[in-house]
Amino acid sequence: MTSVLVPVAYLVIVFGGLFVFSFYYRKATSQKKYEPYFPSHPERNAYVTLLQKNNPPAHDALLKSALIRRAMADVQRVVRIREDKAALQNLLQKGSVGDDLWNSLLAAEKEMEAEIMEVVGEANSFVEGWGQVIFQTANEMIVNEKMRAIFERTNEAKTEIEAKYELTRSRPTPAVIEPSAAGSAPPTTPAKTANGLLSPTSPTYTDSVVSSDGEGSVTSASGTRGGKKKNKKRK
Repeated sequence: MTSVLVPVAYLVIVFGGLFVFSFYYRKATSQKKYEPYFPSHPERNAYVTLLQKNNPPAHDALLKSALIRRAMADVQRVVRIREDKAALQNLLQKGSVGDDLWNSLLAAEKEMEAEIMEVVGEANSFVEGWGQVIFQTANEMIVNEKMRAIFERTNEAKTEIEAKYELTRSRPTPAVIEPSAAGSAPPTTPAKTANGLLSPTSPTYTDSVVSSDGEGSVTSASGTRGGKKKNKKRK
């Protein structure tokens, strides 16, 4: 009988101790205040300040503009939380970061859910149904601002590129070497006929005929000598 009660008592003590520890640990961590993931929300503070202004009250156009700015900041924060959550989860599994940062991210995620519901309610208070499209409008405005920033930086980027390649453009061009008066004249291009053959009057054509004959100059010389001999005999 005692052999059965000992392991049962051991299991009760172990599991009971784990249960008590987890209960007090969760209670202590739930009351613990973590460092906020986002330090502040200036767009929300500006909208609340304008909303509480009574003497004179803020114009509706100004309040709508401030609410749009608040929604734009919320969209950027939601995108950042989505991007950071997967990375932090992997780092947490590897033990590279502590639980404080992860819990701070989860608290910021819950805070953003409440913030989105509040913005939707404020938008519907101005125009019924505006809360369904306010974040879509805010996202489009964010994209437009990014494109405008890129367009405005075009001249600056052009100046940087010109300054970067200034040395390449300022290099002197190499001087053209002209033939001197004592030097040889540049070779002339032989004249050609319409069918692509060399012209008979070109010096290249004459040289080619003499070189192909091989005896042209000799023949002319011998002919001259023979003529002189015949003239002597006749005399």
